[in-house]
Amino acid sequence: MSDSTAKQPEPVAPSRLRKVWESDFVYSFRHAPVAVVAASMVTLMVLSALFAPLIAPHNPFDPATLNLMNGFTPPMEPNAFTGEVFLLGTDDQGRDVFSTILYGMRISLFVGFAAVTLAMVLGVTLGLLAGYIGGWTETIIMRIADMQLTFPAILVAMLIFGIAKGITPPEYRNDMAIWVLILAIGLSDWVQFARVVRGATMVEKNREYVQAARLIGRRPVSIMVRHILPNVLNPVLVIATISLALAIIAEATLSFLGVGAPPTQPSLGTLIRIGQGFLFSGEWWILFFPACTLLVLALSVNLLGDWLRDALNPRLK
Repeated sequence: MSDSTAKQPEPVAPSRLRKVWESDFVYSFRHAPVAVVAASMVTLMVLSALFAPLIAPHNPFDPATLNLMNGFTPPMEPNAFTGEVFLLGTDDQGRDVFSTILYGMRISLFVGFAAVTLAMVLGVTLGLLAGYIGGWTETIIMRIADMQLTFPAILVAMLIFGIAKGITPPEYRNDMAIWVLILAIGLSDWVQFARVVRGATMVEKNREYVQAARLIGRRPVSIMVRHILPNVLNPVLVIATISLALAIIAEATLSFLGVGAPPTQPSLGTLIRIGQGFLFSGEWWILFFPACTLLVLALSVNLLGDWLRDALNPRLK
């Protein structure tokens, strides 16, 4: 039998990993240098926060490890009394600034992720109900959203934080401060999720696949969760990414004002508030490095959200 009539080998199907690598979404990411750098910075900072106990040279919140003689040590200079050298210097209590930043990022990221998750769950649920059911349900939900939009989000968060902390027993206030902070930021940020999901749901509920689901007897809850929700998630993911940066900044603002994370669990905002008191006395590093960390973190998340918005926008493809 000649080579021309020989049976050709069947092409090998590409693996699932290769399909993902060659997908339009990953291709767009690989060819967006700003998104790659932003994602790398976010990943690095999240991993640094998660593994802070392994990376940090000291545990800055263990009083047994603190030495007041190390206080106000400039970056990369030996202390005049102990001779120790600290990468980013120390604060007034002798705590290593690099270690405090790593531990502070843990609080800021935890509050940011938890608050955005709360806002997303609440906003998506109310948006689905308002868009699908309509009537008085839609009127009540959207009027509450409109009233909340008339106030700045940070003021709404401060009001919720004050009320929640006021009804918390005094002996539990420090222990519950982080959870109260998450509740305050989450309840102040659900409106944009609800408005976007409501608009998308009003469009999707008139599609043929939703009409078909109704004809075969699907319940409204099943239609909303199994059919409409997957088709309105793209804008929700974009809003969640951008809201994460805003939630981190809101947490830092509240902590800077003294109504956020407690001193026993300082976040980046708390560290900035502490450093602000020593800025004009010459100890600039106590404020500078936590502020730069917050700036890089928020900017990286924002840039990643901008790319995600463009990548998931079908009009730009």
